[in-house]
Amino acid sequence: MQPAEIPHNNTSSRAVTVWYDGACPLCLREIALMRRLDRRGAIAFVDVSTPDSVCPIDRRDLLARFHARENGVMLSGAAAFAAMWRAIPALKPLGWAARNRVVLGALEWLYLRFLVLRPRLQKMVAGR
Repeated sequence: MQPAEIPHNNTSSRAVTVWYDGACPLCLREIALMRRLDRRGAIAFVDVSTPDSVCPIDRRDLLARFHARENGVMLSGAAAFAAMWRAIPALKPLGWAARNRVVLGALEWLYLRFLVLRPRLQKMVAGR
């Protein structure tokens, strides 16, 4: 997905905005971890699983891939994860490494493989 400028909303005071699927047990676990690591509150986390949530792009697209906005640029997949990581001091080196095209390409390749496994992983996590 090509980065695109989107208008800012009430989450614009944060360095990064992350949209996530609050109905996904796997996503909830990951976001809970990121919230704990985000001690500075640099990330605005937006649950798009509810019908009244504000979505900057089509809700189906937001639910199909991970999305984040960094400096007004909408990102998805590995690039969105990298943006989130850059906002968290403990993960910042990994986020900065992903600025390299080769590293980001490898992370995106892994992310696409993860998307294939995601439905099974969601069922496993939900069953616990």
